[in-house]
Amino acid sequence: MAQLYFKYGAMNSGKSVEILKVAHNYEEQNKSVLIFTPGIDDRDEVGYVSSRIGIKRKALPIFEETNIYDVVNKCEKKPYCVLVDEAQFLEKEHVLQLANIVDKLDIPVMGFGLKNDFQNELFEGSKYFLLYADKIEEMKTICWFCAKKAIMNLRVDENGTPVYSGEQIHIGGNDSYYPVCRKCHANPPL
Repeated sequence: MAQLYFKYGAMNSGKSVEILKVAHNYEEQNKSVLIFTPGIDDRDEVGYVSSRIGIKRKALPIFEETNIYDVVNKCEKKPYCVLVDEAQFLEKEHVLQLANIVDKLDIPVMGFGLKNDFQNELFEGSKYFLLYADKIEEMKTICWFCAKKAIMNLRVDENGTPVYSGEQIHIGGNDSYYPVCRKCHANPPL
């Protein structure tokens, strides 16, 4: 029986490399997968899943008007699994479409993303994955500044100064965010 999975973690916890690994494992057994990523993520071109370790793969971009359920349902060959990178950027409707892929098409769906933003607020996509997922798993990494588990994301400006206000979504990598523990989020040793 198919299930909806949400695997979340702070920046640098290996979410993108994990999605690429899962896809490889399916495909090595001649089982097709569909990989999606939000069109808003343009760090390495729109429609690509890219890991910091240098692995990159084409994916189907999700835009506001994209109906993920229809895309999957219209596939000539039913995929064995649907994988979604940067799931935090999805809208509620997209998460519900993914749940319908599980419930109506009996295809497992795995979403990978951040749980909370730099102000420690839930992203819309993460909120609805947490509400609807059958299985939730935390992917762990360590704080940028100490040895504790990172549970938050610290945004920094171009000078490395912490940023605690502003728009929720700012696309960036190590140049803009650090994975941090709660203590270092409040008082980063910069």
